[in-house]
Amino acid sequence: MATLEEEFTLSTGVLGAGPEGFLGVEQSDKADQFLVTDGGRTVVLYKVSDQKPLGSWSVKQGQCITCPAVCNFQTGEYIVVHDHKVLRIWNNEDVTLDKVFKATLSAEVHRIHSVQRTEPLVLFSRGAARGLEALLTEPQQNIEAVIPDEEVIKWSEVFMLFKQPVLIFITENHENYFAYVQLCKSHTLSKYTLLLGKQENTVKPNFTARLDGKFISLVSLSSDGCIYETLIPMYSSDTEKNQRLGRALMLKAVVSGGARNGLALTFLDQDHIAVLGPPLPASKDCLSIWNIKFQTLQTSKELPQGTSGQLWYHGEILFMLHGKCLTVIPYKCEVSSLASALGKLKPTQESGTHSMPHFVNWETCSGYELGSCSAEQSKTPRRKKIETNLQPEVPGFKQLLLIIKKDSEKHIEVELRKFLAKSTPDFHTVIGDIVAGLLGRCKAEQSFYPRNCLMQLIQTHVLSYSLCPGLMEIALEHRDVQMLQLCLQQFPDIPESTTCACLKLFLSIADDCLRDITINVESVFDYSDVIQDGEEEMEEQTEIAQNGFSPEDSGCSKDSQQLSKKAGDATQETISFPVTSCPVSPKRATLLNAVLHSAYSEPFLLPHLKDIPAKHITLFLQYLYFLYLKCSGNATMTLPGKSPPTVSQIMDWICLLLDANFTVVLMIPEAKRLLLNLYNFVKSQISIYSELNKIEVSFRELQKLNQEKSSRGLYSIEVLELF
Repeated sequence: MATLEEEFTLSTGVLGAGPEGFLGVEQSDKADQFLVTDGGRTVVLYKVSDQKPLGSWSVKQGQCITCPAVCNFQTGEYIVVHDHKVLRIWNNEDVTLDKVFKATLSAEVHRIHSVQRTEPLVLFSRGAARGLEALLTEPQQNIEAVIPDEEVIKWSEVFMLFKQPVLIFITENHENYFAYVQLCKSHTLSKYTLLLGKQENTVKPNFTARLDGKFISLVSLSSDGCIYETLIPMYSSDTEKNQRLGRALMLKAVVSGGARNGLALTFLDQDHIAVLGPPLPASKDCLSIWNIKFQTLQTSKELPQGTSGQLWYHGEILFMLHGKCLTVIPYKCEVSSLASALGKLKPTQESGTHSMPHFVNWETCSGYELGSCSAEQSKTPRRKKIETNLQPEVPGFKQLLLIIKKDSEKHIEVELRKFLAKSTPDFHTVIGDIVAGLLGRCKAEQSFYPRNCLMQLIQTHVLSYSLCPGLMEIALEHRDVQMLQLCLQQFPDIPESTTCACLKLFLSIADDCLRDITINVESVFDYSDVIQDGEEEMEEQTEIAQNGFSPEDSGCSKDSQQLSKKAGDATQETISFPVTSCPVSPKRATLLNAVLHSAYSEPFLLPHLKDIPAKHITLFLQYLYFLYLKCSGNATMTLPGKSPPTVSQIMDWICLLLDANFTVVLMIPEAKRLLLNLYNFVKSQISIYSELNKIEVSFRELQKLNQEKSSRGLYSIEVLELF
């Protein structure tokens, strides 16, 4: 999913947006500082987190800045061009641009591009490009014309490909569009004709691009409101000049087809794109984020004051002109995957832990039988193939597979440890083949179960369920809860049926068996001393400290209280509620927490939950209710320990269990008091949220009054009575 956070406006006292907005917003050498160039004479350096300018520089009256200012990341200096040919370079200590370094060039400059790890690149209006250092050595050097006189540059961008700058720019000539790709170090230039369609005659298309393997993915926002993609080869064929490139539909009807102004788009990452424009005819401008992999709208924000059709993206910040003000909108985009589209992803791993690759990148893993990927992904396929044939096999791999087939578990464990120590087990299929060999022998020999070897392989952090589908089944047969817990923590693609099978085992295994198993219980170290024993003490504490929840809420009906008494009498010999302590042991709680963290899709999970015995469902509900009481007793609504379940996960699983087994649970005497407490809790929470909604509405009305009222030079005190 993608989210747009609260927007804010940068100070506009220094800048003045022209009729076409600003010239540009560029990153400086500091992560939080940006250069904003207006359409006239001024460049301002802003610190976004403080929402204030750090410096402002202007050219003299009568001069005009003609391309956005950029930062030279190698020196920390700033560069700008005014009056098309005059180049200025300065730093933070300089006060006025009139006294800084000046160089008059022999040709007009279209744009200066500056990216990390290389010198700035100057693109001239006739298509020639020069590095800044070579240009400053001889400012009046002759600049050749690359494009015909009739063509005009409409858009340009620079990418870094294997430490080499790649320049792409789009030109227009009588409503025909051309793409030029220049590899700056090798000085090779390729020209392509873009077939954008006849409908482009009415409005100029908007472009954005990204690197996609050996191609540049050029994306255009068309006049029909759709987004199209054109793949431009990085290396042109020698036999064909000026190739014609068609386009393919990427997203349909993202903006109104009748819109003519205020349109823009930009790539945010490999899977998300931001679009600026009205979504429907006669509607207001809107900023939206689309997932191009799954063709879905992620989020949007209406812009009632209109825009200039300019959109800049740096890091996780979007810049745009909203009305006459430069608006900043932070955003976040999660990793796009089928799990996030259909189900729920596992939470992000904590910093400092080993990052686990979820999926195999088959494009970079040709020659997998050798056990390692090519170290340089930049090599051409022909060169890769030649080097693959010349490379020796990874030492010990095939020998290890032979050892797995016939030797003892102890010998296999020793050889596997040696293999992992001398190899770099980054390649998924090598580890997958080893696991497959071990599992194949497990199925052939019932007495063979190399547990230590399998645990070593799981801890390489490169396995997934789809790579070794039989691993968890073998662990379930041997009731190996420690291995299952490790798989639940690391595998991102476990089927819901297997997750439920693990849950059944975790709920049914005896405490005596768990006592002999080594399980890290750091995540539940504080579960035992949450609530004092004794129902009266429990009731007194929950009345005070559980975010407005009281099990014996005064707002409950008399019938509910009578039912509570009856349920309490019926369960005196079984289990009494409210819960006075954690209903499961710390080791079992740790295993259940692994299930709570697992990814799932609700439609596929519900049928399997119906197969769990009623007494185990009740025990799991008791544990979930206990966790929720613990969260409710904490002002931050969080649990202690390492990677504890979240409130959302706890509530989701309570809902899942009740949806799948409500009739069965309702017939169990031990669960009646639990259901009543859950009912009372939900009732109290509804009351709390109702009051919070009233407060929110009151504050909104107050905000509207403050916006409508002009308080220039006045001072007043207002008292708002909410109750």
